[in-house]
Amino acid sequence: MVTLRAIATVISALTVAGCSSNASKNAGGSCGGSGALASCLAPTMPDSYYIAQAELYFDTLDVTKDPEKYPNYSPYVVRWEWLPWLKLTGYGRAILVQGNKALTIRDGHTTVPVKDCRAFPKQPFARCYVEFDYAGKRCPIYEEFFFNDAGDTTFIEAWSNLPGKLPMATAEDKWAEGAGVRRLGSKVPTLGGPAGDLDLYDDAYQAAAKLDPDLADLLARAENFAPALVEELNSRVSEKAMYAEGCGWPAEL
Repeated sequence: MVTLRAIATVISALTVAGCSSNASKNAGGSCGGSGALASCLAPTMPDSYYIAQAELYFDTLDVTKDPEKYPNYSPYVVRWEWLPWLKLTGYGRAILVQGNKALTIRDGHTTVPVKDCRAFPKQPFARCYVEFDYAGKRCPIYEEFFFNDAGDTTFIEAWSNLPGKLPMATAEDKWAEGAGVRRLGSKVPTLGGPAGDLDLYDDAYQAAAKLDPDLADLLARAENFAPALVEELNSRVSEKAMYAEGCGWPAEL
């Protein structure tokens, strides 16, 4: 099983080229402005494209797949994993490409044998229920993928697929299409802008972060990515307790 400490070690060792300063000062927020939300965008690709991109992402974490194949990522793509995981675990194309490759090589046995990915007409355009297999121990996860007009993945969001961990308001809303869904990607200004990419220093993002604690948390972690990830890990009681809570494994494993 790839440990969370291994994740932090690998990511800390990578050079986060181009991820520390995508600074700009642009006004906007409504559809058509630089700070527009992802909901302003409509699909520009067939359903099969979004499904294939999501499945390819999971292939990058599977030791049985080709390590040289990976999805189309935007330059400042984000991977956000809700508790009990480590929140911001990916920031920038280099981390998603090189980080996943390094982790898979280092781990040596993780596979993703179950992938049920669907495409949707509203953001996030791809949503998946998957199961990771960590050396014979399964871990159920729900993930969503936001895209820009070019078809690049801009925001990946993950939850444990256990009772009380999912973002839906009701169990009947299996694919998070109803009201009351708690997802960070839908609140991030600039994902629906002309480039459809994260810009932490856009005026719209800065203003929203002052009002929304989740956006403020993302901003703080992205500005200090690797140290924040290590600090998040070190704040936990133990990795075993995290996996017990997130995967439903016995705490003694």
